[in-house]
Amino acid sequence: MTKRRVKKLVHVGDYVAEVEVQLIYTNDDWSPYLSVEDAAKLDDVRQALQRKDVQRASRGGRVYRLQPVAA
Repeated sequence: MTKRRVKKLVHVGDYVAEVEVQLIYTNDDWSPYLSVEDAAKLDDVRQALQRKDVQRASRGGRVYRLQPVAA
């Protein structure tokens, strides 16, 4: 079993959160996968962004606001 830290992006509306999680690699068909805690962390951040609660979402990772760029 191997573990590797990666950053996952959670995109909701005008916001994106960069959340650090740990991927677990094994020799089975479901690899790689997240721990239950990391999956819950991603869900918590997603739900906070859906409520536009940026302060709560920022507890799980870095939060960015997206703005369109004029072409």
